[in-house]
Amino acid sequence: MDGPERQESSSVPVPGPARRRFLGLCAGVGLGAAAACEQLAPAHGSAAHDARLPEAERDRPGTADWRIGSLGAPDAVAGYADRVSVTPGEEFGLSVSTTAAAFRVSALRVGWYGGKQARRVWFSPRIPGHAQRSPTIVSGTRTVRADWPRTLTVDTTGWPEGAYLLRLEAESGHQRYVPLVLRSTHGAGRTVLLHAPATWQAYNRWGGLSLYAGSDGSYAGRSLAVTFDRPYDQNGAEKFLVYEWAAVVLAERLGIPLAYTTGTDVHADPGVLAGATAVVCLGHDEYWTPEQRRHVTAARDAGTNIAFLGANTCFRRVRIEASDTGPGRTVVCYKSSYTADPCFPARPALVTTDFRAAPGADPESSLTGVLYEGYPVDAPYVVTAPDHWLYEGTGVHAGEGFGHLVGAEYDRVLPGTAAPGPLEITAHSPLVCDGRRSHGDSAYYTVPSGAGVFATGTMRWVEALMAATGDGSRHHGMDAATRAFVTRTTENLLRAFAEGPAAHHRPAPRPNAAQVYGTASA
Repeated sequence: MDGPERQESSSVPVPGPARRRFLGLCAGVGLGAAAACEQLAPAHGSAAHDARLPEAERDRPGTADWRIGSLGAPDAVAGYADRVSVTPGEEFGLSVSTTAAAFRVSALRVGWYGGKQARRVWFSPRIPGHAQRSPTIVSGTRTVRADWPRTLTVDTTGWPEGAYLLRLEAESGHQRYVPLVLRSTHGAGRTVLLHAPATWQAYNRWGGLSLYAGSDGSYAGRSLAVTFDRPYDQNGAEKFLVYEWAAVVLAERLGIPLAYTTGTDVHADPGVLAGATAVVCLGHDEYWTPEQRRHVTAARDAGTNIAFLGANTCFRRVRIEASDTGPGRTVVCYKSSYTADPCFPARPALVTTDFRAAPGADPESSLTGVLYEGYPVDAPYVVTAPDHWLYEGTGVHAGEGFGHLVGAEYDRVLPGTAAPGPLEITAHSPLVCDGRRSHGDSAYYTVPSGAGVFATGTMRWVEALMAATGDGSRHHGMDAATRAFVTRTTENLLRAFAEGPAAHHRPAPRPNAAQVYGTASA
């Protein structure tokens, strides 16, 4: 929940805009595919099947020119895909609007690529462009829809699994992204990177409304459901680039076996989690369905490690529903207007409010080990367990702080709340949120299956991976020392979790919540 648009809370009633600031913790037509696609040559003479494997992909040369050079006006060029994700070889449609006479599309796969951080795997021919109609707003839920006809069809045959940025390149020189995941169908023996399109869409203001604000900027006028049938605002992939991109680059650099999927895909089919060594939830993964949560929890209980590289994870309960264009295209979340939710009161477990809130309260800490507490905050990250295996090789000592790493939202451990297993606080960071003193926590726990679960407790963790490098635009004052610390810690985490159930090969957690909070103000 980042940004000034955050104003509401469903945890405890607090008057006015401040209620979002500090949450009291409580119980929660197109061209044919052949005409549109110009496939780049496969590397090393690989067979098509081998070329799709991430391991075969990583040694290929990268593409330096993958970033956006000029956005131009909002209507200069924009578009959206009719699928959140596809498997390699499947087709998807792109709907594009532009004020230019023509445009092209480049498919850029995110990865390490010797430091270039992306590779162009496909590009389109020149496609005639035109401006599409204005969006419509569905009454009742105030859902903004573009409903543009398909401009082109794209065939992904030969594309490797992974996270993609489709760059729309107008002849005017302006560009925008469309994010797409080429998802894995099998995750056994792999670390699954779990992307968060439901959260991307929740914040999307394209067309004037999001799940946070209406066209007049008010919370009361917000959408109660949002759709993937519209472009994303800003550069087209802002949430992915801020909270997910750097973690994907790091994971690919490490060379561990990887799989790729999204929360909306795990909601519908958890098969990719079967036998996975780990699931990595990236920097801002706030909006979950009960089904997604149940599937990830079941994977943990079967021995799959879980890493939460952000804060405010699994906070909002949503439903994924169909739209006129197909299944899984609508994210429903009534939040504090939950009594207007069609599932209220007959199906309390599906009412779309916060997981910790009534009806059907189920705080997120039973999975994450920590609880979201507040926004906004900016504070140093203070290590309390420097000898923990997570921090091996960082040289950190007890009480050492890393400036600005805790923010803009944070999680904490709540003493007395039952944890899923023995839990150790590894960092305990004093902070002030909206005038109230508290702490942000990183925590690690294990469960009987042997799975380990680690939560960073801060939303800036993934951003810190690129701090002081010139990559990205929001470093919040974090420096190179912070980047080095976060990078080494994340490397330790991902390598350990890739080995299998962490309790079988790493030291057990040393329960310390009572001790930590017994000597410090909560």
